[in-house]
Amino acid sequence: MNVASAEESTQPLRVVIGVGGGIAAYKAAHLVRYFTEQGHQVRVIPTRSALNFVGAATFEALSGQPVATEVFDAVDEVQHVRLGQEADLIVVAPATADLMARIAHGRADDLLTASCLVATCPVVLAPAMHTEMWENPATVDNVATLRRHGITVLEPAHGRLTGTDSGPGRLPEPEQIGQLALTVLGDRTAFSRDLEGKRVVISAGGTHEPLDPVRYLGNASSGRQGYALAEVAAQRGARVTLVVGVTENLPTPCGAEVVRVKTARQMQAAVMEHARTADVVVMAAAVADYRPAEVAESKMKKGSDADLTTVHLTENPDILAGVVEARSRGDVASTTKIVGFAAETGDAESTPLDFARKKLEKKGCDLLMCNAVGEGKVFGQPDSAGWILRPGGEVIEVPQGPKTRVAAAIWKAVCETN
Repeated sequence: MNVASAEESTQPLRVVIGVGGGIAAYKAAHLVRYFTEQGHQVRVIPTRSALNFVGAATFEALSGQPVATEVFDAVDEVQHVRLGQEADLIVVAPATADLMARIAHGRADDLLTASCLVATCPVVLAPAMHTEMWENPATVDNVATLRRHGITVLEPAHGRLTGTDSGPGRLPEPEQIGQLALTVLGDRTAFSRDLEGKRVVISAGGTHEPLDPVRYLGNASSGRQGYALAEVAAQRGARVTLVVGVTENLPTPCGAEVVRVKTARQMQAAVMEHARTADVVVMAAAVADYRPAEVAESKMKKGSDADLTTVHLTENPDILAGVVEARSRGDVASTTKIVGFAAETGDAESTPLDFARKKLEKKGCDLLMCNAVGEGKVFGQPDSAGWILRPGGEVIEVPQGPKTRVAAAIWKAVCETN
């Protein structure tokens, strides 16, 4: 199968899921289901120690394929070469410190490491270990070696580890791993480390503008695109601050600092605070343009003196324009790159792209991502499409695809902007 077009293909992928010997091995069962439910053919290769956590019968039942761990299993089929040769994608989750060390040094002492060594397809490792192991110089060197060899090593999540410990080293959620792995399959450079050490601020989700203690004005934004931008930025090495409004229940992007807000004015304050030290600011949130001019202190009831048929609105601050203005007066660094979003529907006279061009000129940002929105488009959907606009008229088309891939296209454009 042509790897570059595998994600667009209707043909099932041949996915090898490797499982290392860590407590997070139970999540591999959910990862197997993630791929099989999309119609892909999955072969699970656990290490010997992984079977101490999850039995072979579980993986065989979920994948519908036999499970083997040793290079001497099914010798007549030459499994230790064939599985890696034929795979379209290899995903190892969890990848323990020991397993990564063996892969980094070209070991082939079990079926999983042999398969990784012979593979020419993308290989994605999702680390899981205690923080001290992840930060140990030996592991740091091994990760650098693996990345230098073209293997994608994902950044781990932060959170609860074994026992009472907490910190970086937690295995990301299976859906996160699956989405990121498919993004790499579509573009092996999706997680190049060109944002290493950069400070990135991203806004995500919608805002709720209260009318009274139980009612509000809002929109249908799920926050998925902002979360995808944060996820991809972190995987490219950035230090990410995610300013989150109202979203679906989404897993926290790996390594991101999350600042939660509800209203447009709260979002403005949080974004401006963190933009001062940012290298890149991305305004992906669907911020309400207006809010109720007055907010009742108690619930307004039908039949009361309150007129519930008319709501007087006042305009919310334009956060994107505010960041651009702050850069022009020196409150935000002159080198900070600013990215805006435009969710447009078009009308009888203008297309969404026409409106986006006008918005880019008006806002003064460095890039603008335009989405054509509407019923069943973009908001709340796993996929998206659109155009990236630069000042001067350049337009980069972003084809329909998962929002993580759209995010990778945006970051590529950001990193190519002078």
